[in-house]
Amino acid sequence: MRPRTFRGRRRPPKFHEGDRSAYPAHAGTTKSRIASPSTCWPAGSRAATSASLLTNTEHRGRKQHPTTLARMPNTASTAHLHIGAHVDQTDPIAEAKARGTNLVQFLLGDPQGYKGPEIRYDGGAVQLKADAEANGIDLYVHAPYIVNVATTNNRIRIPSRKLLQQHVDAAASIGAKGLIVHGGHVNASDDPAVGFDNWRKAIEATDLKVPLLIENTAGGDNAMARHLDRIAAVWEAISHAEGFEQVGFCLDTCHAWAGGIDLAGVVDKVRAITGNITLVHANDSRDTAGSGADRHANFGNGNLPEDEFAAIVREAGAPIICETPGGATEHIADFEWLRSRA
Repeated sequence: MRPRTFRGRRRPPKFHEGDRSAYPAHAGTTKSRIASPSTCWPAGSRAATSASLLTNTEHRGRKQHPTTLARMPNTASTAHLHIGAHVDQTDPIAEAKARGTNLVQFLLGDPQGYKGPEIRYDGGAVQLKADAEANGIDLYVHAPYIVNVATTNNRIRIPSRKLLQQHVDAAASIGAKGLIVHGGHVNASDDPAVGFDNWRKAIEATDLKVPLLIENTAGGDNAMARHLDRIAAVWEAISHAEGFEQVGFCLDTCHAWAGGIDLAGVVDKVRAITGNITLVHANDSRDTAGSGADRHANFGNGNLPEDEFAAIVREAGAPIICETPGGATEHIADFEWLRSRA
């Protein structure tokens, strides 16, 4: 689809690599359902006024789906964290019950293959959706790790777009609250701006039947979502895409730490860029800050400063998924560790 030029729109200030104290404001579309107009646009501006009109069910003629970010309630609080875990995909209902939670995330098929989603639950998608609703369990799906819609390599980008749409469709079929996808990367010789625009094209090309949550990543000098300035550039690009109202952000604590992002005040910095944090991947890290290594650890057994870790979870005010090692016993211990501190 041909992008709109949005003449006369106020764009966010440019990000300067040496200035880590001020990040560009979220440049959401005028009907964005993600950012709060009061925090993204000057009071009384035309953009702020139109951004507040969120009851309109049409977005530039694009079909609206029943699962939207506007309908994803913030259930986290200091008294009771809405916390769950990444589990095996065969029976996520049983996995949720084993952990005493009503929130789980899982893969649908091979995380390293292009074969497409596979629903292994007994009874298929229809039964999984019905059982999740009957038990009050929120489901999130993680897209395959190989998805890279930013790359300039057609042999990767085109299959990645197809795979992304397939997983959006599969996530919608089970009533998932969202699909999480990594930010991807470009090649060393590529202009990062091409990757940012490829993200815009991917959003426009995908029928987002469920919210798509872009996750920050831990490593790679050419990553689209490792550093805050790159995340800001992705958001500036996709804010002009049809379907942007269905895009949210997933903040991974291990990835932020390993990626070299200062955890102090990171929630406010991310919100200044994306407008919201839709989901938190709460993970400790086996490695040092800035290492670029994506190796998760159970809470208290890694290198994340406990106070800063807990502050992120508390301040984000979003559902929490633990992607830590082990099974139900280890995850329950992680839940208790986090609840006692956040």
